[in-house]
Amino acid sequence: MKVKYRDIFMAFFRAGLLGFGGGLSAIPLMHREVVKVYKWMGDEEFSDILALANTLPGPINTKMSGYLGYRVRGIPGMLVALVGTVVPTVILMIVFLTALNAYKDKPWVQGMSKAVVTVAGVMLGMLTWGFVKKSIEAIGWLLTMIVMAAGVVVMVVLGIHPAFLIGALLAIALLTKKDFDQKKQEHAS
Repeated sequence: MKVKYRDIFMAFFRAGLLGFGGGLSAIPLMHREVVKVYKWMGDEEFSDILALANTLPGPINTKMSGYLGYRVRGIPGMLVALVGTVVPTVILMIVFLTALNAYKDKPWVQGMSKAVVTVAGVMLGMLTWGFVKKSIEAIGWLLTMIVMAAGVVVMVVLGIHPAFLIGALLAIALLTKKDFDQKKQEHAS
């Protein structure tokens, strides 16, 4: 069954409309739409796409929506997903920034801005915990904790871009897979 363009538009429109706090805050909403609501792919594939999108330059939200739209319906799907992602942002920027600028000195506007950041942090934390659970299922607690600790050291302590860590992990996975496949073949014979 072909995915309807209307569904692609609505999935990314909702994620774009409710993703306050920047592109990253829309990712959990996008995950919900793509994986849970429409079931266009699983958690693992979504997390792989997210990891790759994080290594590329540009806004994460548009990269993800463009690729995911392309994945489900080709170039027209990509264009529909991008429009669905960008339209709410443009409209809300015009409306809210005009209103917020008029009331920027009011305490309730400053409080609202701080609350949005907190909610976006909670949403990202929930998405992160979901990925940690998937990682534990795939590679176990110990290796998950080692990779997380290495990630903190590489990105936070050493200030190295995540793309280098992801590239190193991909290289390790490719090399390990080859060794794993050879051992598997040896045991089968």
